[in-house]
Amino acid sequence: MIDALFGSKTRVKLLHLFLNSPDQPFYVREITRKIEEQINSVRRELSNMMEVGIVTCDSADNKLYYQVNQRYEYYIPLREIFSDEKIDMKSVAIGDGVGAREYSSLISELPGVRIAIFSGFFVPGSVSSIDILLIGDLSSSKVNSLVKYIEKTEGRDIKYSILSYDDFYYRFSVRDRFITEILNSKHNLIIDQDKVLSKE
Repeated sequence: MIDALFGSKTRVKLLHLFLNSPDQPFYVREITRKIEEQINSVRRELSNMMEVGIVTCDSADNKLYYQVNQRYEYYIPLREIFSDEKIDMKSVAIGDGVGAREYSSLISELPGVRIAIFSGFFVPGSVSSIDILLIGDLSSSKVNSLVKYIEKTEGRDIKYSILSYDDFYYRFSVRDRFITEILNSKHNLIIDQDKVLSKE
């Protein structure tokens, strides 16, 4: 029945493969062995999936590697359907959801954080390549542990960046491209202790 819904048995097998191994890239012949389908059928479906945006492609060692696009708009719902490991949809953080509020609270407890911004995945309509920007005198190991927790909860990679306050303030003052792109995209200002970015 699910084959009819998604239009192709090969496509269903590909979605099952990719969404059960979201961090794993595969090359075409490897895929054909794993899902036991003809190479022409696999190539056709991979092309269709790339056009839609659910799959990305990269080259290495003279091979093309395919991987699920974790930033695809419907990644979480598709993972809920095809992944063998079920996701608790109540924990999925979008915009001002419960998950986002929990993460904001956890971030505010990080020692040394002075500015925190959500963008990218956490803010619908954001085109930023960064999901969390943290500024201050922060422990990279503590931030990394928190991000791993968020990634496990969300079932996807989270892109984050840590800057010292001086580095951020300099970049902000000279309108550095990295900072400008985040601030010009849709974002949520979670913490701004010194009211550098807050509107009075």
